[in-house]
Amino acid sequence: MVRLVVAVTFAASLAASAQMDMKPTQSTDKEKVADALRAGPPFIVKAAVIADWPNDPKAPTAEYRVLRAGKSDWTCLPGIPGYPHDEPMCLDKTSMQWIKDSLADRPVHIDQIGVMYMFSGAWVPDLHGTSPSADHTYHVGPHAMIITPHNEDLAKFNRDGSTGQIYVSHLPGHSELYLIIPFKDWPTQ
Repeated sequence: MVRLVVAVTFAASLAASAQMDMKPTQSTDKEKVADALRAGPPFIVKAAVIADWPNDPKAPTAEYRVLRAGKSDWTCLPGIPGYPHDEPMCLDKTSMQWIKDSLADRPVHIDQIGVMYMFSGAWVPDLHGTSPSADHTYHVGPHAMIITPHNEDLAKFNRDGSTGQIYVSHLPGHSELYLIIPFKDWPTQ
């Protein structure tokens, strides 16, 4: 159903203000774990599975390699390799299945609310031509995202991520929506 690229699109609690402009540069498993640990609140990341992105998420057999075992239904991922900005995230069980199915272009079935965190924030297109960034994007600060089995509930929400307000988005090439709830914008330095 609902898709998330930038979030998955696709979070950064402790070092967000210092790292929000960084490109993903982690190459070792230790660096990937450290990046993923920035994605959500301590009570989530403490027991979460830390996984790595597959080389090809569209492959039917794509596997998200476990970098650190966890004791909860949460999975945290480092920033997506090759993205221009570092955007780690934490996903509950429903959202993790949604992201796997969405990126692999498999049918998505959401039967309950799913929750995701991106404490480092994400970068969204500048719809108004006012962004000072060279890549014409706007930083959405730390936020939570919600997927729902009732896509129609999200249809009338704002779709502009550059306002700092709650908005909805979808993955490129997909129509299913997810709700983005920014809760703090980090100062730009």
